[in-house]
Amino acid sequence: MSTYTIDNAHSRIGFAVKHMVISTVRGQFHEFTSTVEVDEAHPHGAEIDVEIQAKSVDTGQSMRDDDLRSENFFDVAKHPTITFKSTKIEPQGGNQYRITGDLTIHGETKPVTLSGTVDGPIDDPFGSGGRVGVELTGDIDRREFGLLYGSAVEGVRVIVANEAKLEIAAEYTKPKEG
Repeated sequence: MSTYTIDNAHSRIGFAVKHMVISTVRGQFHEFTSTVEVDEAHPHGAEIDVEIQAKSVDTGQSMRDDDLRSENFFDVAKHPTITFKSTKIEPQGGNQYRITGDLTIHGETKPVTLSGTVDGPIDDPFGSGGRVGVELTGDIDRREFGLLYGSAVEGVRVIVANEAKLEIAAEYTKPKEG
């Protein structure tokens, strides 16, 4: 069994959501940790754990970020972390995978499925025991996690879309043995 840890300098965890149904706003989190426990002989049995500090949200607009941290959305005072723990990994052929797991946002835990690629492991010249690249995306309905603010104004106009796309582009490293 090998443990890979996320290389934050070469990773991004973010989201995309429609604003006013006409434009896409992208955001990311700057503070996160993640590990992958894997038996290289049976990679589909790997376990992925991710923990994100919700207060580290950044959309490039400070007023919007403050709103996302408030009770209107993430409520970081009560729910400081967002977590994902894999429950099932399904190879789809080649380097394609579907990864199902439990996502917790705003104190609500729901199963989600992410799809994407896993590349590696490879050796590298930087002293680690190996590297793995992971790129995953998946859609969630933010209402399922109690994020209701901005769903509709006067029951008609949507300010923030209910569907949000999760985006993970991560590089993991394994310590060199010995």
